[in-house]
Amino acid sequence: QVQLVESGGGLVQAGGSLRLSCVASGSIFSINRMGWYRQAPGKQRELVAAGTSGGTTNYAESVKGRFTISRDNAKNTVYLQMNSLNPEDTAVYYCNIAGFSSSGYREFWGQGAQVTVSS
Repeated sequence: QVQLVESGGGLVQAGGSLRLSCVASGSIFSINRMGWYRQAPGKQRELVAAGTSGGTTNYAESVKGRFTISRDNAKNTVYLQMNSLNPEDTAVYYCNIAGFSSSGYREFWGQGAQVTVSS
């Protein structure tokens, strides 16, 4: 069983920064693909940032230059550094990991972390 636990969300003023963490625990042997999604009230879930084990990353246009996705393989942890936050970034953020586990190649989701940016 693999679990993803997110942390680091909260309330921040516009222009501030937050760093989200997503720790994968359980029988996961490798992380091949990672991503952060967000869902604002009344809107569809959207991809914010994604990365691969090969080092490729891509970002939504709205966060380019402000957000950075990274990982610590030794800790099975994925991060999302968010700088220059604005109220439009307010949403629940979800981490997503695809990799090999004791059940084969699977995709896993975190429980979500609320990020609120005040103006």
